[in-house]
Amino acid sequence: MVCGGFACSRNALCALNVVYVLVGLLLIGVAAWGKGFGIVSSLHIIGGVIAVGFFLLLIAIVGLIGAINHHQVMLFFYMIILGLVFIFQFGISCSCLALKRSKQESLLSGAWKIVKVDTKKSLEINLNCCGLFNDTESADTFKADVDSCTAACKKTRCHTCGVVMMEHAGEVLKILGGVGLFFSFTEILGVWLAMRYRNQKDPRANPSAFL
Repeated sequence: MVCGGFACSRNALCALNVVYVLVGLLLIGVAAWGKGFGIVSSLHIIGGVIAVGFFLLLIAIVGLIGAINHHQVMLFFYMIILGLVFIFQFGISCSCLALKRSKQESLLSGAWKIVKVDTKKSLEINLNCCGLFNDTESADTFKADVDSCTAACKKTRCHTCGVVMMEHAGEVLKILGGVGLFFSFTEILGVWLAMRYRNQKDPRANPSAFL
């Protein structure tokens, strides 16, 4: 059978969803590993990563069941959900790639204000830094953070956490944006495959349909 046939569309859709299953399990596993080894202490971060992994796993399972059984309703909802995920992920990925340094600093400062004290201390210990940015706008907050800082570098001389994080922020955002764009195009491929496969007739169910 040619690649444009029913079997090829089904196998391609199944293969794509197997990849999504593996990525979802990887996200859940990495989050659990990071928590277990104390790399990330924030339950909000861990919970967010696990939720994304679980959501991706759920979509992939729906896609797999729909592809194997040629289930029209499941394939329809799979297409709708994957299309919405594509729009959201494409927008976020483009934002990551286009984010300027000044905006990165502004977002980092905003996040630092709402982060819990325990999370701040954990970041300071892991990054070996104290405080965020030593500027006039947040001088009081910076002084309070430095006074409560327990990082090893405090015995000598500490860099600010803002400087340490900004050194890698641009590179991390480019990687996240690039990976997000790549997966967003695989989602469009999944929508197209599901739409095509959904409209094809199963020759096993009705052998005379093509006559």
